[in-house]
Amino acid sequence: MRFFWLSGRLASLLGLLFISSQGFAAASSTHEYVLPNGLKLIVREDHRAPVVVSQVWYRIGSSYESVGHTGLSHLLEHMMFKDSKRLETGEFSRIMARVGASENAFTSRDATAYYQVLAANRLPLSFELEAERMQNLVISDEEFTRERQVVLEERRQRVEDRPEGITYERFQATAHQASPYGNPVIGWQQDLESMQADDLRRWYQNWYSPNNAIVVVVGDVDPEEVLQLATRYFGPIPARPHPQVKPLVEINTPGARRIEMELETARLPSLYMGFNVPVLNTAEQEWETYALRMLSGVLDGGYSARIETRLVRGSEVASSAGVGYSAFSRGDSLFTFSGVPNTQKGHDLEELESAFWEQIEQLKQTPPSQQELDRIKAQVISSLVYEQDSISSQAQQIGILESIGQSWRVADQELDRLNAITPEQIQQVAQKYLTRERVTVATLSPKATASQ
Repeated sequence: MRFFWLSGRLASLLGLLFISSQGFAAASSTHEYVLPNGLKLIVREDHRAPVVVSQVWYRIGSSYESVGHTGLSHLLEHMMFKDSKRLETGEFSRIMARVGASENAFTSRDATAYYQVLAANRLPLSFELEAERMQNLVISDEEFTRERQVVLEERRQRVEDRPEGITYERFQATAHQASPYGNPVIGWQQDLESMQADDLRRWYQNWYSPNNAIVVVVGDVDPEEVLQLATRYFGPIPARPHPQVKPLVEINTPGARRIEMELETARLPSLYMGFNVPVLNTAEQEWETYALRMLSGVLDGGYSARIETRLVRGSEVASSAGVGYSAFSRGDSLFTFSGVPNTQKGHDLEELESAFWEQIEQLKQTPPSQQELDRIKAQVISSLVYEQDSISSQAQQIGILESIGQSWRVADQELDRLNAITPEQIQQVAQKYLTRERVTVATLSPKATASQ
């Protein structure tokens, strides 16, 4: 989301945010429990409306998968809406629809999560059904074969038929040389085609258990009543041992890597650049991850940030461009630049890449001004504060942190940590991490056909 702030409002806005930061921490009413079987329950009270979001997170995603077995976590997510001992295929969703709940699921590199948003007095129903599929999923050969075909079709639509999807998948695979983050969440096609129902049954048995789950509830609830419900529905499910999990650390300076894709289906050229960087879980110095977040804001923190003002509206070398970084993953991640050169103005991929490097070198030579950093802090921090307006966003934040091994309390500290970052620290992380020894570059170009 992009924001535009008038400079005259900055001082008062920053003052408001400092008040909000302190007020939010005090107002936060979050309760943490662990059942005897290892299930972690986190409940946050938010009584503004009689609704609740209930999420079940499993610490299993594509980064847990090995060569030849990619796509297991995502396909299992699909199967969780099929048969169980007490529920028929699709019955979970039909019951939720009858009580007016919205529900869905998603798989990421680090976790798989299932969620419902429903009236607060319907929370027992959510727990009852989630407990059922946590322990009693039935994976039949027939349903597995049907759903594998659905996922293969999903992959065709999202990746194979989209030149940007193919290029981004190859970019990730090239950038991550020492960790499974190079594997696509949906899985490689050949792995999906060779997957068997027994592979999925083992994956379910290995990872879907209360001692590998986090239940997050945010909304109009009483924490002690939620604990009683969790004990009633999830408490009887026995814990199971899990395979050992190794840390995910990338090669420190792997050297520059480059791939060039030329596809007939591409209509526009595009560029991806990624630098191997640490995250909160792997950084030797924690402040570096907050400095990288502020660096991302300096470059792409809204309509007045450098990429927009200098490359899109200024030199017009890019018709669109952006920067991305997340500090919240199990293992080392990427600081990314992406963009489409403005071919209508006669610019190409080489010029756009040079323009990105020019912005990087400027930051290495000269730190951002305090005024620029204050403006970025206002934008970054305000977006974090506004996220608290949504119970779903609150639950999502808790689930992400807990699923990667961090505490939900990290979120209560991040406003102060971001506020403490100095212009010199932003310059330091740019000098240390945005180097040619850490970069992967991927380009996509339209390929001329015989008729052209």
